[in-house]
Amino acid sequence: MTMETTETSGAADRARREVPAPGGAESIAAARAFARGGVLAALEALRDTLGDVFQLPLPGFSGIMLAGPEAARFVLTESREGLLWRAEQDPVTRLLRRGMLVTDGDEHDALRHIIAPVLHKRLFESYARAVGTSVDRVTARWGDGEHVPVLEDMRRIALLSLMGALYDEDFAPHLRDLWPDIERAIRFISPGPWLIWPSIPRPGYRRAIERLDRYFLDLIARRRATPGDAGDIVSALIAAGLSDELIRDQLLTMFIAGHDTSAALLAWSLALLARHPAMLATLVAEIDALLGSEEPAYLRLGQAPYLDRVIKEALRLYPPIHLGSRIAATDLVFQQIPIPAGTRVLYSIYLTHRDRRFWRDPEQFAPDRFLPDGAAARPAYAYIPFGGGPRNCIGAAFAQWEAKLALARLLQRFSFQATGGALRARMRATLEPHPDMRVAVYRRQSTRTSGV
Repeated sequence: MTMETTETSGAADRARREVPAPGGAESIAAARAFARGGVLAALEALRDTLGDVFQLPLPGFSGIMLAGPEAARFVLTESREGLLWRAEQDPVTRLLRRGMLVTDGDEHDALRHIIAPVLHKRLFESYARAVGTSVDRVTARWGDGEHVPVLEDMRRIALLSLMGALYDEDFAPHLRDLWPDIERAIRFISPGPWLIWPSIPRPGYRRAIERLDRYFLDLIARRRATPGDAGDIVSALIAAGLSDELIRDQLLTMFIAGHDTSAALLAWSLALLARHPAMLATLVAEIDALLGSEEPAYLRLGQAPYLDRVIKEALRLYPPIHLGSRIAATDLVFQQIPIPAGTRVLYSIYLTHRDRRFWRDPEQFAPDRFLPDGAAARPAYAYIPFGGGPRNCIGAAFAQWEAKLALARLLQRFSFQATGGALRARMRATLEPHPDMRVAVYRRQSTRTSGV
């Protein structure tokens, strides 16, 4: 090693800094924010005082939190190979086993290669009827003026749509029986004490997971007995020669991650529109002018720019994938801060989407911020609702199209009004509205009705 190299290395070492940690004042501010708005408000308070990289003030937690576009680029692209998705003791891994979401490297890429063709945009038009039928099934029981539970009913629509479109399976006969098990599986992988104490006991979930396993293994057996043309995910995985167990892992991964993201997006979109009548009226007018009484279709919805902006803004305010978690596989450095191998690295899409450096009045619902001029002014990775880089969410395009189609069909048939109370977010596997949030629904007399 030359003297110049030694001096350069020494200068680099001296330039490195410790992870900012909250002191007394920062901890008090975070505690007050937590009392007002929960965990997300506390994280915002810490980011505002400590910057884009900080330690979380949690006992026994050795990880760090990252936020902002530079952090997103670092996690999602620049250090992809050095940050692992798979953490053996995490409930997500224990539930999904060898599912694509919790695998790395060549294993992940091979699974993604099998599943990706089923999620290609060219197939979306053929999936439209499954989504429309799902909306009609769920809303058939809505009474005029009823206050409906937004999250619960949007979850039903998302489950039926996903299974009908991508699995070629009518899930309606199984929905009521498996509903408690689905809820428990989501709760099992939601953020909680296991982030700090990975080995904490998690009693009460085994039976729910076993029941979901039996359903998917039975579905695989039925498809093996009547092989198809690989036009759906189940058939594609069978045709690829995977074992029943590995197919189960992919089916459950897509089932949980796919429907939960769409359910949250639909619920937030509906709740936000109900609280902004003028924006709701603008969107209804666009849908009426575009579709009239015709069923929504993939190609037609590409001509609905305001609908696109509404969906994007809902994803900005309440990104379903609000918090990402990785494990450093090797020693890394971000903004002169060393990240030793084995460190838990959390990155927050929620904080990035509400960064005042890039978003004016970030707490406001303002779809027109996604007009072309506004979008062009923001840096890359300032808006990443489904992640980014080589491992961006494989179902991102499907989830957004599904939400547009379902929302258009809902607005053709119903008007919506807020029922009072503030919007409250709940951190689970996705960032979802509180389950007691409701909206009032009224059947429209004509698809040409312009009011709400």
